[in-house]
Amino acid sequence: MASATSFYDFKPKDKKGTEYPLTELKGKVVLVVNTASKCGFTPQFEGLEKLYKELKPAHPDFEILGFPCNQFGSQDPGSNDEIQSFCLTNYGVSFPVLGKTDVNGAKTEPLYEWMKKEKPGIMGYKSIKWNFEKFLIGKDGQVKQRWASTSKPEGLKAAIEEELKRK
Repeated sequence: MASATSFYDFKPKDKKGTEYPLTELKGKVVLVVNTASKCGFTPQFEGLEKLYKELKPAHPDFEILGFPCNQFGSQDPGSNDEIQSFCLTNYGVSFPVLGKTDVNGAKTEPLYEWMKKEKPGIMGYKSIKWNFEKFLIGKDGQVKQRWASTSKPEGLKAAIEEELKRK
């Protein structure tokens, strides 16, 4: 989607393979995370859910979107239904977890292509390095920040709250 100018231009697939139009999130601050069920960073689901539960009641204009990915060490091998069940059963995840997707390579989800171009990593690195990299999308649909897998969800709260204050 070469003509994309904002986050809202994309329609990734949900767990059933149906388009999930991001236009429905227009005007919201969104934390986008590529996730995995069998990774050393998987316990971050707990921190993400805690962050979501802390911020969402006071800020209905906040959302987290999980994008399961099996590209790093085959750490999310299950079906979309198995992944959803895992997230709910083990971490009580209540934010949307979409369908399994690629974040690098020839079949990269167009949203990830766009986000990586808009906010490259350290030293201009455009690829996603591992599970649980995070992108913060502002209310204007633009990428505001990008964090590595090692950045814990609780450490992102201040940046998210700052973005929520913007018009």
